[in-house]
Amino acid sequence: MTDDTTTPLIGYHASHEQFPPAELLRLVWHAEQAGFRGGMCSDHFHPFTPEQGQSGFAWAWLGAALQATGWTFGTVSAPGQRYHPAVLAQAAATLAQMFPDRFWWALGSGQQLNEHITGQQWPVKADRQARLLECVDVMRALWRGETVTHRGLVTVEDACLYSRPERPPLLVGAALSEETARWVGGWADALITVSASPEQLQRIIRAFHEGGGEGKPLFLQVHLAYAPTDGAARQAAHEQWRGNVFGNVVQAEVRTPQEFQTLGAKVAPGEMDAAVRISSDLDQHLAWLEADLALGFSRLYLHESGREQARFIDAFGEHVLPRLA
Repeated sequence: MTDDTTTPLIGYHASHEQFPPAELLRLVWHAEQAGFRGGMCSDHFHPFTPEQGQSGFAWAWLGAALQATGWTFGTVSAPGQRYHPAVLAQAAATLAQMFPDRFWWALGSGQQLNEHITGQQWPVKADRQARLLECVDVMRALWRGETVTHRGLVTVEDACLYSRPERPPLLVGAALSEETARWVGGWADALITVSASPEQLQRIIRAFHEGGGEGKPLFLQVHLAYAPTDGAARQAAHEQWRGNVFGNVVQAEVRTPQEFQTLGAKVAPGEMDAAVRISSDLDQHLAWLEADLALGFSRLYLHESGREQARFIDAFGEHVLPRLA
């Protein structure tokens, strides 16, 4: 399968925070059989909360997932602190060389939860963005075959990649705000954001276009909860995803899963609807996804926030995906 960003694709999000890597491999195979057409995964060192309980290494897992399926796959990383950009460039080049046009890569400024483990100071967002842009320039130069020496917010000495793909991976800018979307429009090959109201998504798309992203692909990660009743779906989302209802400014600064757990203790189940699409009605989920496609998103990656992944995969595979196709 080639990395075609023009045909609408409904994909499956594999959450390393919630499931062991071996189980996630079984789930992506199951999702492919059910009709999902691509995948993405998280790239975290810690789960958000201790209850989620897992933290598989995305880069080892991605090679196995690409081999186990015919999908395109992507992940969202934050180069510059936990990861040196030259090492990430090598990892991405290896995947792109082994699986041509099947690996895409989203980049963001990161969260302290994962990046502070190196012991370095956690920068303010403006500095994190400046560092990210340096990393993008370094990695693209390495993929072109250049020998790179760079001294700035990151340092690179005489680095050269000898195993390179014919085509580098698509670099996707991750943005949760209009300001960030406008900024990534100038350097990213595509945009990825998360599900929100149609009005907020329209504002993010507009900002991306204004920043230089006109005509570039749009990807959306959709947080949802599906169960036999609305109450059961809401409770499942609350149990697993309540630490994620806070805005990006808060999420970027929390240091540990225990701190997320403390924040989440204040969240009532009824507050989950602001962050997760909750419904027992598959027609409602279908309508939400149709509205996303109408906004111009060419890829939707669906994240069932609860534990019952097989139920979600089977129900959407039978009743939702064929109608979107």
